[in-house]
Amino acid sequence: MAANPRQQHSAGPVAIEVRDLRKSFRVPEHRVDSLMERLARPLTRADYRTLDTLKGISFDVHQGEFFGIVGRNGSGKSSLLKILASIYRADAGRVRVAGRMAPFIELGVGFNPELTGRQNIELNGVLMGLTRRETLARVDAILDFAELHGFDELKLKNYSSGMLVRLAFAVMVQAEADIMLVDEVLAVGDAAFARRCMEVFRERRAAGTTIVLVTHDMATVQQLCHRAMLIEDGVIRQIGDPADVALAYNSLQFAQEMPATGPDGQAITAVHHLHLEHAELHGADGRPVEAVAAGDPIRLAVGLQAVADLAGAAARIQLRPESGLPVGVFDLELPDAIARGERLQLGGAIANPLAPGHYIVDCFIATEDAPGSLAMQHIRLLGFEVTGAATDGMLHLTHDLAAVVDGGGSR
Repeated sequence: MAANPRQQHSAGPVAIEVRDLRKSFRVPEHRVDSLMERLARPLTRADYRTLDTLKGISFDVHQGEFFGIVGRNGSGKSSLLKILASIYRADAGRVRVAGRMAPFIELGVGFNPELTGRQNIELNGVLMGLTRRETLARVDAILDFAELHGFDELKLKNYSSGMLVRLAFAVMVQAEADIMLVDEVLAVGDAAFARRCMEVFRERRAAGTTIVLVTHDMATVQQLCHRAMLIEDGVIRQIGDPADVALAYNSLQFAQEMPATGPDGQAITAVHHLHLEHAELHGADGRPVEAVAAGDPIRLAVGLQAVADLAGAAARIQLRPESGLPVGVFDLELPDAIARGERLQLGGAIANPLAPGHYIVDCFIATEDAPGSLAMQHIRLLGFEVTGAATDGMLHLTHDLAAVVDGGGSR
């Protein structure tokens, strides 16, 4: 019997070792906003409170492993990644790293806004461990990936956030480090850039590069990661199989974002019955696309695999803007019974009256867990762009409204 690839990676040499890592920050209780306030109370001592961000974190990442770190905002995951990248210093504990590391932590870190794009490439390439000659040999490849030819002599302070993130990621990719540290790269930039990032992740995963990814996207975690870790309130809540970690994360999110009861007063419990294999939009020619023109149908294709027996389930597809209430809700009938291991395909066309902007497609799978109780799984399927001329409304709706002059005025 062939070994499970996740087990193979977890049994390999250790690339990152973290033991009893602790980090806290001093947060002022009172903020001094003006010079006048400072002069009025020159001898007043500022009061601080201690915010414990990491409380004794210990874990290993093995060579060639794609390791996901998830958690809600403020859980400590980004602080952990910055300690791994030597941007923050831990208060206690130790970190050991075997290999050259390339971090992609946040916009602007390691860049000088007063230098040009080309000068920043040379600077960051050296910081990533390349020689100056190696960096210069890779400049054209970096500019090609970042799509910044013609902007390389422009100072970085004049770059947009999208240009900056493309440049930073391109430099990290060309560094060809043994270990990549990536914090929410897919949350920044356009859909085409996010797709190229995913291609890079798949290539590096296949090549055996060790990758640590911090993300809120459970679909990415389940598709790419060998193992994942959930951090909550500065401690490890769960570590292991990505599907189990995604379930634990979604349970926390349900508690924070979802109503406690269903439409008929049922209690809601988060579960994980289906694994997302793929989710994409198709153009008229059947090929995957990242954007849809306003007015063109939204052709959705989703592949799921059951990781547990499922009976009496119902599905709901929900379409919403990136921040806002749903603009489309579609209920689907599912087979009465789906056995573990069976695959389920969801797809079809949705009429598109949407105004240009970024939209999210979610899927909810619900079953009756017990009388008065619903077991529900939330799957973030994908994000996409609707392109076209800007409009004042959220939807393009057809109408036959008209204005006429009433000839029956006063005489």
